[in-house]
Amino acid sequence: MYYRSEVLVVGSGLGACAAALTLADRGVQVSMLCPTETLDGGNSDLAQGGIVYVHDNPEEFYSLEKDMLNAGHNYNFVKAVRYLADHGGDAVQQILIDRLHVPFNVRSGTVADWDLTLEGGHSAPRILHCADYTGHSIIQAIHKAVLEHRNINARYKCSAVDLITTDHHSHLDMYRYQLENQCAGVYAYNVETEQVDQHLATFTILATGGVGNVFLHSTNSDWAVGSGISMAQRAGVRLANMEFVQFHPTSLYHKSKRHALITEALRGEGAVLVDLDGKEFMQKYDERKSLAPRDIVSQAIATEMLMTGAQHVFLDATKVDCDVTERFPTVFQSCMNIGVDMRKDFIPVVPSAHYFCGGILVDLNGRTTLGNLYAVGECSCTGIHGANRLASTSLLEALLWGFSAGKDIAEKLTVGNCIDERVFDSIAEWENTGSEHNDDPALIAQDWASIRHIMWNYVGIMRTESRLRRAFGELRDLSSNLHDFYRNTPLSPELVRLFHGCNSAYLITQAALRNKNSLGCHHRAE
Repeated sequence: MYYRSEVLVVGSGLGACAAALTLADRGVQVSMLCPTETLDGGNSDLAQGGIVYVHDNPEEFYSLEKDMLNAGHNYNFVKAVRYLADHGGDAVQQILIDRLHVPFNVRSGTVADWDLTLEGGHSAPRILHCADYTGHSIIQAIHKAVLEHRNINARYKCSAVDLITTDHHSHLDMYRYQLENQCAGVYAYNVETEQVDQHLATFTILATGGVGNVFLHSTNSDWAVGSGISMAQRAGVRLANMEFVQFHPTSLYHKSKRHALITEALRGEGAVLVDLDGKEFMQKYDERKSLAPRDIVSQAIATEMLMTGAQHVFLDATKVDCDVTERFPTVFQSCMNIGVDMRKDFIPVVPSAHYFCGGILVDLNGRTTLGNLYAVGECSCTGIHGANRLASTSLLEALLWGFSAGKDIAEKLTVGNCIDERVFDSIAEWENTGSEHNDDPALIAQDWASIRHIMWNYVGIMRTESRLRRAFGELRDLSSNLHDFYRNTPLSPELVRLFHGCNSAYLITQAALRNKNSLGCHHRAE
């Protein structure tokens, strides 16, 4: 099947929707590809803490910039950090507050008297929130606007397989010898038809999320396996900072349950980390104690667990000066589900893979090194995070870069900066090479188990040369086997996701092995 649109957005999180709405409001026809049956399923919906809001105050701009550089160990792209600090507040005001009317918490019941809270690494309260389900509230509002917009067409149960590029997929000689390669859309597997369709577009935006689900313990959605990053790498797009995987210090520990996020805002309200004896320990690692940046806290917890042999530490929220049932209803319910009443019981917590600071290298407008291809959200590397992300900057980054990408593309379409229309007629159809129906669920499950255990044990919070070399060799062999599997087996969403995930894991390991310096969330323990 053949589809054609002005702009194709792959993904449905905050960055994807911000870009789509920005374009649609300017009269551009937008198509969105979603692997699920609805727009839901991404990481944006899971964000608890909030979104940074600094508005109309140059001193606060500078303070936020300083905190981001400090958290990122000055490995950040300063120009991008300054762009976020200077323009992020306007994006929040214009899109989330004025257009979407997201119900952020207020202090006095007065509109715009925002209940700004504090999180680890921040020098001042500047976090807008909706209790502890901020991401969900934002996503609900923006999904409603997307679904109601006449210029946006969402296509569901479509899993992106590969980027379509002019030098690789066009039959025109003029593009075979052209110096600049261009993206012309994606090939995507349609669950309903069990076929791979061409989704051709003048501009393509990747908003496919992060990589957290390639690790054994993760706070991410099932779809966070680096699919966009994997596709971009195979098309020769430049990646950056692939070794920097941020582990959230506090996810709920329970052997029989998936790790639920325990928001950093809880520590901002006064909760403290303690060992199994109930004694605080963070003062041994950083003067900011439990409010230190995430990389420091995660490494401290990992060290404590290693020294004591414990499977977790505790978070003491019993003395928090607020009603946790109202301020943190999501966390409260998650704890109650495993029999922990956070009002009187310590919360067992353990670090989990949470956020990817690297990805597809982009400029301030989300442009990649491949012509007509943009990337926004967690799959992109803007440079604002450096070696470690400051809390509550991820939603703001997705919002601002989605907005900026949308504006930039709309302007290019206005002046006619497009792909030659002859290209779209010259794109080859997807060639189905697989005939062996051996996509055995047991094989796929075992491959996933191998990937996730390798990444957690060897490429986790504490990395060593020997661990990384072991991971590199095992993932290289697995990747080789999967390439054969991929070629010989008819495609399915499960197989596509496995292939993307294995490739992403391999790229992370390769970057971690190459970087000998311990920095931020890339911690070499030698």
